[in-house]
Amino acid sequence: MTTADTVLAPVGASGLLDRERTIATAGFNRWLVPPAALCIHLCIGMAYGFSVFWLPLSRAIGLTAPKACPDMSLWQELFTTTCDWKVASLGWMYTLFFVLLGVSAAIWGGWLERAGPRKAGVVAACCWGGGLLIGAFGVYVHQLWIMWLGCGVIGGVGLGLGYISPVSTLIKWFPDRRGMATGMAIMGFGGGAMIGAPLANILVNGGKFLSFDLGSFHFELGAPGFFPGFKSAADVGVWQTFLLMGVIYFVFMMIGAFAYRVIPTGWQPEGWTAPTEKKSMITEHHVHLNNAHKTPQFWLIWWVLCLNVSAGIGVIGMASPMLQEIFAGKLIGHPELSFGQLSVEQKAAIAAIAAGFAGLLSLFNIGGRFFWASMSDLMGRKNTYYTFFILGIVLYALAPTFAAMGSKLFFVLAFCIILSMYGGGFATVPAYLADMFGTQFVGAIHGRLLTAWSTAGIIGPVVVNYIREFQLAAGVPRDKLYDTTMYILCAMLIAGLICNYLIRPVNPKWNMSAEEVAKLQAASAKSEAVIQHGSFGIGKGGLDVSAALFWAFVAIPIAWGVLKTLESAVKIF
Repeated sequence: MTTADTVLAPVGASGLLDRERTIATAGFNRWLVPPAALCIHLCIGMAYGFSVFWLPLSRAIGLTAPKACPDMSLWQELFTTTCDWKVASLGWMYTLFFVLLGVSAAIWGGWLERAGPRKAGVVAACCWGGGLLIGAFGVYVHQLWIMWLGCGVIGGVGLGLGYISPVSTLIKWFPDRRGMATGMAIMGFGGGAMIGAPLANILVNGGKFLSFDLGSFHFELGAPGFFPGFKSAADVGVWQTFLLMGVIYFVFMMIGAFAYRVIPTGWQPEGWTAPTEKKSMITEHHVHLNNAHKTPQFWLIWWVLCLNVSAGIGVIGMASPMLQEIFAGKLIGHPELSFGQLSVEQKAAIAAIAAGFAGLLSLFNIGGRFFWASMSDLMGRKNTYYTFFILGIVLYALAPTFAAMGSKLFFVLAFCIILSMYGGGFATVPAYLADMFGTQFVGAIHGRLLTAWSTAGIIGPVVVNYIREFQLAAGVPRDKLYDTTMYILCAMLIAGLICNYLIRPVNPKWNMSAEEVAKLQAASAKSEAVIQHGSFGIGKGGLDVSAALFWAFVAIPIAWGVLKTLESAVKIF
């Protein structure tokens, strides 16, 4: 225990959501912070799973089949109440999600650092949960613009604030394991669709919540009964699902927001001291938010993230059709049949198998966020990204060979590893930024860097989708459609590799002086009685009863999502 083993509780008249009310006091367990972050990230991660709604929404008027209006423009589609929406128009929701995520994180990242993670988490819960409620109303009255406004714009703001709310906090709580800390939280964003997509499917179409069919092994937990689903002869059941999920997500996110705690100024884990061995790629200084984007390091890391994500996000969007078109009849024991030779029933069968492939990629996306971020604590962030790019180049280059060999195992394994590195890139970059720019403004700097994600969300799908259309128009066989795409993605990763190579320590001229840092910390600690350095009675912590219960609270839905994913994935083989 250090000499400064206590700290006075916050004083003064501060509001319930103010940062001063969230300063941890003696006896707090830092392991309560990661599950608080997971409560928020598991909810907003459903943005990845929204495609589950596209088909039912595309026949919300026609019910059994879309009521199409071929000559309708997108502008008319925004306001029509008599024609069904096109899947392509609904797909713009993804663009709204990830553009607004990056923009809102960049705009309000600095505010978040001042306001604290609780206030940001509450705003995120109101925007994401409330956005779904507005979206439900838009579906109910069949107004696409209302759904875009609710889910896409307002929900997108919730995505941005919810995504970055724990980053700075966790990095400061775990100075001994920065990568692992952010990996624990950010893996939740990758896992949100793994939970939300099957949940939404059951809510819409009906099914058993606690029934699992893993190949030859079938089991049920308890006696859950069969949920009939909200779909009926007169309704596709989506607005009711939006409504219920919006309420559920709001509650979970509020629990996470109110569980957040920030470190007292000057805190460090009991018994831990900063490494005495200086590492050139880990700074001991801080760069101000207003100066970070003026450095070449910021823009090199921006391109590193953008190029890594562009390659991965394009594959995520086309995972299902890619597996179906490349392997076709091989997926159902008819290797002699190409995709065009399959019957309607056979295409339905391979579509179900391909859904398992998408689920498996989601699982590796999640696992990679924790695994690679934790490995970066040992390997270093730059070496971790070297691994992403070099291994990714090799796997993308070999993917056409695996397809030509007809090897489902090698093909699926290659893309599972690729998606683990896609997720790992997201989880490792906050620690990379902390290493480069210090921890004082890392949350806000991370928010600005997420504009790289917004850009990648446009580049990746455009590259994959348009090259596919071009290849189809040129008469390329469906099992060869993606060969050129894989080589282009290799080129993108080579560019990312070069950017990563060029990253060097930040020029000292951008570092804040000790006096500037002390002044900022004093301002943020204005409600603390005394600014000292030590553990304040808050040690490294472990899984005590309260922490174990909180972890179990978030582990249960994760375990359910994993089982549902494996239930779909076993059909591939």
